[in-house]
Amino acid sequence: MFSNQLYFNPSVMPRFLARATLAAFLIAINFARAQTAAPEPASAAPFTLEECIARAMKKNFDLQIQDYSTAIARENLEIAKGDFDPNLSASNSRSISNGTGRTVFFPDGSTAQLSGDSNSTNVNVGVSQKLPQTNGTISLSSGLSRQSTQNPPYNGSVTATVSQPLLKNFGPTVAKANIETNKLGVSIALLNYKSQVLTVVRNTENAYYSLVSARETLRIRKLSLALAQALYDENVARRTSGVMTDLDVATAELGVANANLAVIQANQGVRTAEDSLQQLINADNFDAPPGQVMFPDYTDGVPAFAPTYKLVRENFPDTLSTADQIKQLEISLAVAKQNNKASLNLDASFQYGATDSSYGSAYGDALDSFPHLEHDTRRIALTYTMPWGRRADNARYRSASASLSQQKIRLDQLEQSLLVQVRTSVRAVETNLASVGIASKAAELSAKQYDLQKARFDAGLSTSRLVLQAQDDLETARLNELTAKVALRTSVAELHRLDGTSLQRFRIQFPQ
Repeated sequence: MFSNQLYFNPSVMPRFLARATLAAFLIAINFARAQTAAPEPASAAPFTLEECIARAMKKNFDLQIQDYSTAIARENLEIAKGDFDPNLSASNSRSISNGTGRTVFFPDGSTAQLSGDSNSTNVNVGVSQKLPQTNGTISLSSGLSRQSTQNPPYNGSVTATVSQPLLKNFGPTVAKANIETNKLGVSIALLNYKSQVLTVVRNTENAYYSLVSARETLRIRKLSLALAQALYDENVARRTSGVMTDLDVATAELGVANANLAVIQANQGVRTAEDSLQQLINADNFDAPPGQVMFPDYTDGVPAFAPTYKLVRENFPDTLSTADQIKQLEISLAVAKQNNKASLNLDASFQYGATDSSYGSAYGDALDSFPHLEHDTRRIALTYTMPWGRRADNARYRSASASLSQQKIRLDQLEQSLLVQVRTSVRAVETNLASVGIASKAAELSAKQYDLQKARFDAGLSTSRLVLQAQDDLETARLNELTAKVALRTSVAELHRLDGTSLQRFRIQFPQ
């Protein structure tokens, strides 16, 4: 049986031991500092995934921003509806003019001196209404005026006016286009909000699983450190009895140093994962780490593609939003088609006024005369306008048509991309589910192999290097199992984002 002492070089060993000891010492100090600066939550209350999602729904910045976008869309709809609200108007004006007087000569030889000063007062009230059926406007107004140079000085009238486009800008399609477009805008804003909710839920789930993974990785690294430390202590004790050499002790000591470094890096990963999760849920205090986190049990099995894709087609907000955008562009095209005509406008008015004898000499007399108006004036006008060649209107129509075709192609592209995403997500869940089972068995086998190698070492049939190798294999197998579990839950979270079932899973109330 060969002894390790045959390969021992006394001239090299002291330097090797010194360097390894110094490295282990420095790493141990840094690890202690890291542990002191950011201690793990000891026996903290469990922080469930459902609680985490609930906090994100209340405080996530992206959702707050999108909520304002929805509110703005609703207000834009109210603005559009305001186009058909009656408009009330009122005005009061007063003018004064000072001038030089003049003398008037009459045929009988008499004269009269007229003043050059004059003043007038005009009061008008009215109401107008836009018609959604024809896109025309009707208005009714009443005026009362006083002229100092007029006898009698008072005058009153009531006027009805109609302004109606007959070709361009005619009809309910043009009249209601702004309202219908903004109704779809509200629908799009709600769908975008739903899309943002699903994205935030998916991102929060992934951040939660990342924290579970980071803390579990830290636990595995600490277990490996404990095993490495136990091996080092055992080698030191055996060296005292002459069974182990300095090289065996140095090898074990370097294993402790490497395990310490892995623990430091894992601890940093935990802090980073905690910050990422805290950012998504908009935590009030980043210095207070979340409580205990854990993997939820996955019991749904392998999803089937056909029903999953059907659910996605019915619920995916991005495709529904794009379909609403197509409807908006169809409205724009219909308006552009209607407006690709010459302009022919009808303007008509009908005015009633009082006769000269009914004016009276005071405001009260003029007001009393309104029920007995006898004088009327009718006016009708047709205005025809057509730009030469109608270049701009034709271009607007072609632009609207091209925009509609472009958006339809985008919808086709999005649906194809969605098909690929669903196929990929279903396969990912299926693959990761199998990976979890294989990785779990591999971890069990690595644990048995380590126990066997350690037993051989205790019996003097193995070396420290082989034990450390078995320990590394066990650690790798445990980390692979952890990675497989995270990948499974990440792929499931993405699939639930696509089919929209995250809303039901976490009982999220979606605004209507």
